[in-house]
Amino acid sequence: MADKSKKWPDNMAGKYFVDDQCIDCDACRAEAPDNFTRNDEHGYSYVYKQPSTPEEEARCQAALGACPVEAIGNE
Repeated sequence: MADKSKKWPDNMAGKYFVDDQCIDCDACRAEAPDNFTRNDEHGYSYVYKQPSTPEEEARCQAALGACPVEAIGNE
């Protein structure tokens, strides 16, 4: 389970976040490309836009479920 105290500072404030367990597998970016992006310098994903539509919410939930290391959390 993602740890709120270890979330990346790049995350946009809001419900969803990615923590330091991220292995940069691309699952979240594939599931919700409008909400997750990659920090190219350090090699991890983060939330750059919180969901604002029901479709984006569903995609973020799918990303959370697809994460193999449970690095995505929601508050």
